[in-house]
Amino acid sequence: MCRPPHTHVEPARSRARLVIALLGTGLLAGACSEKAAPPPPPPPEVLVTPVVRRDVPVPMELVGQTRGFQDVEIRARVEGFLDVVGFNEGTLVRKGQVLYRIDRKPLEASLANSKAELGTAQARYEKTQNDVKRLQPLAAKQAVSAQELDDAVAAADAARSQVEARKAEMERVSLDLGYTNVTSPIDGLVGTTQVKAGSLVGRGESTLLTTISQIDPILFRAGISEAEYLRLARRAAEVRTANAGKKIPIDLILADGSTHPHKGALDAIERAIDPTTGTLSLQFKFANPGGLLRPGQYGRIHFVTESKKDAMLVPQRAVQEMQNLYSVAVVGSDNKVAFKNIKVGPRLDDLWVVESGLTGTEKVVVAGLQRLREGTVVTPKPAPPSAPPSATAADAGHPAPAATVAGGR
Repeated sequence: MCRPPHTHVEPARSRARLVIALLGTGLLAGACSEKAAPPPPPPPEVLVTPVVRRDVPVPMELVGQTRGFQDVEIRARVEGFLDVVGFNEGTLVRKGQVLYRIDRKPLEASLANSKAELGTAQARYEKTQNDVKRLQPLAAKQAVSAQELDDAVAAADAARSQVEARKAEMERVSLDLGYTNVTSPIDGLVGTTQVKAGSLVGRGESTLLTTISQIDPILFRAGISEAEYLRLARRAAEVRTANAGKKIPIDLILADGSTHPHKGALDAIERAIDPTTGTLSLQFKFANPGGLLRPGQYGRIHFVTESKKDAMLVPQRAVQEMQNLYSVAVVGSDNKVAFKNIKVGPRLDDLWVVESGLTGTEKVVVAGLQRLREGTVVTPKPAPPSAPPSATAADAGHPAPAATVAGGR
């Protein structure tokens, strides 16, 4: 019996079924993957707040340094060796208190010598007077020549001059002897001593011993630019009228950010502008009963000269700065973000005055700025109100942040 030849039909059919199964699996997987694709993300949420419109004071701040109301240099007025330094450095001293004692012995010897020379001159003067008295009647009787009388009178005049010279010398030595006790001319804070006991002072010059400063009241000197001075000078009459003729209260902000508890006032204005800096020095006076302030301390004075009507303000955290360019992100009615460049003015508490760039009706983004781009669609939500600056400062135990001069940030 003959068999038909083997044509391998079964393996070919098996391969076909395998290919169809694989294709079906791929299509099924593709279908599953299309069903598992996530939905597009929702628009990001941002916190927004409207632009604030209100009248705000325009503050000014000037940086400067304290100095004593009186700064007196204590110098040696006579030559001698320093015996005693009679004070504690850096403490308060009283007027008339002895600060230094210079060796008195050489001057006491000079005083004794001057007294002896004065006695000799007085004795000589008395003798010449007696000679004149004796010769006058004899000259009247022509018993002696007129020349002898004239010589006696001239000798008496010379002796009187010697007496006056010796008296002056004795007074000078007595005065120098008094200068050996170096006393404080004022009540004030004494600095460190420049010389120690045993040093020779006063030789050829009045040696600086120390410096005393009267610190209650204390002065604060600061410089104002020529442009600011001109602006304020032109508004001086208006400022006086607004303050009813009273002096503008001045706050002094110290290096640690605290405010001096006593208000100050403008004391004096320098007569000329410094040509090297282009600034005019202003001098302010502050009460300093506790002696907290000392000469040489740096600080800032803060005062208000005018009020800006219906100013636009935005939170400081809404303002972005890059290379002295300022911008804010605003959300329009279509919930799209737009970035606007603005010109800023002074800072006031946690707000920043906007001079231009906004209309005042916008809503600015205060949180979520890092994720935003121009034209991004967002979900705006109102930002929670911030605590009042005074309450925040009281809770933290520090004064509210002070404003700065526009352009001086």
